[in-house]
Amino acid sequence: MKMKQKQEIHGKKEKELYTMLSEIRDELFKARIDFTQGKLKNPSLLRHKRKEIAIILTILSEKEKKHENT
Repeated sequence: MKMKQKQEIHGKKEKELYTMLSEIRDELFKARIDFTQGKLKNPSLLRHKRKEIAIILTILSEKEKKHENT
């Protein structure tokens, strides 16, 4: 994920992040099914989706910690 995309994610609200998270998790689930069936042409897509999920979860935890401190 590029730096510009990360900055865009940082600017989003928590609700938007949670919806993004659920969409990406659905995409990852479908990609895993396609991978096991041999339909997935780009297996690195799995790693990319997992990294996106990790980035969003990290940003969410940062925002939650920020709310706790204020």
